[in-house]
Amino acid sequence: MNKQDIKQDILSSSLSGRNVSSADKEGVVKVGILGAAGYTGGELIRLLINHPDVEIVFANSESNAGNKVYDVHEGLMGETELEFTSEMPFDKVDVVFFCFGHGKSEAFLKEHSIPANVKIIDLAQDFRIKGNHDYVYGLPETHREEIAQCQHLANPGCFATCIQLGLLPLAKAGLLTHDIAVNAITGSTGAGQKPGTTTHFSWRNNNFSVYKLFTHQHLHEITQTLNELRPEATPRVVDTLDEGYDKDGITVDFIPYRGDFARGIFCTEVITLDSTKSAEEVAALYKDYYKDAAFTHYSDKALDLKQVVNTNKALVHTEVFGRKVVVTSMIDNLLKGAVGQAVQNMNIMFGLDETAGLRLKASAF
Repeated sequence: MNKQDIKQDILSSSLSGRNVSSADKEGVVKVGILGAAGYTGGELIRLLINHPDVEIVFANSESNAGNKVYDVHEGLMGETELEFTSEMPFDKVDVVFFCFGHGKSEAFLKEHSIPANVKIIDLAQDFRIKGNHDYVYGLPETHREEIAQCQHLANPGCFATCIQLGLLPLAKAGLLTHDIAVNAITGSTGAGQKPGTTTHFSWRNNNFSVYKLFTHQHLHEITQTLNELRPEATPRVVDTLDEGYDKDGITVDFIPYRGDFARGIFCTEVITLDSTKSAEEVAALYKDYYKDAAFTHYSDKALDLKQVVNTNKALVHTEVFGRKVVVTSMIDNLLKGAVGQAVQNMNIMFGLDETAGLRLKASAF
């Protein structure tokens, strides 16, 4: 059996359990989008209208129902004639994307019924922490097998994705034994489309500020993953938002910054090792960990943000100073930090080419 036959078998299995249309027989995944008028909704539509294996069945927005998608997402003019709708025909789709604000996904599911055979990919933070639900945490670099088999997926946060990708190889190797210092700057789109005092151009332009010092909500999921990966002999990573700084264990001391650019996250992480390792040893650790990753790549050279903007790539670089390792990691917050990773997860869930719809060129100049 060749790779195409295997792909089709997985996709056919994923699409089983509902009426099969002629489009389905050709291997098309039918998609519904909730919260389609926001930044993530617009970026998701931009990706999916160019995805070779996808048909968008509906893009839901109550306030924009009947309007063309490009009336809101003006960059899509000439790309699609899709209209927003107030309808939510879940029986006609294979997967639905939740592009809601945080806290709204769980509330939505309490008021609406989605057929059991329809997969859900939630971009909010409602189900990222393990609990009384069946959502799989969708970081492909750590949870690929679970993603491929899951029905419901919680897409990781943007800061959480960037920070974790900088730390995963060290965590897996048991080298995280001291507190970790993290500084990361994000673009204004990370705050969402709704205007606020810190997103106005006149405030953001030529400006720089810190926010949520040591209290950013993404620390929960970062801590969860690092503890899953660490060998039992190494210290536990403390979830300081729940446990405070009085507990024994490693803390991730995260300082987020607002940048005066639109998109992207640039992160530096300082890790102290118990013993010295050469720059070559540390680099080899990262290269080996990400050797099979579709979008995460180790760079031998120092990085700049434009290398990842408008792509689903994550780039990582390390430098060693005695017992200290400085890791630089970066992503596009709307793509690898949100909808790009969501589409990557959809591809894995349906047995598609993982890179389908995501072959994007960086805005490097």
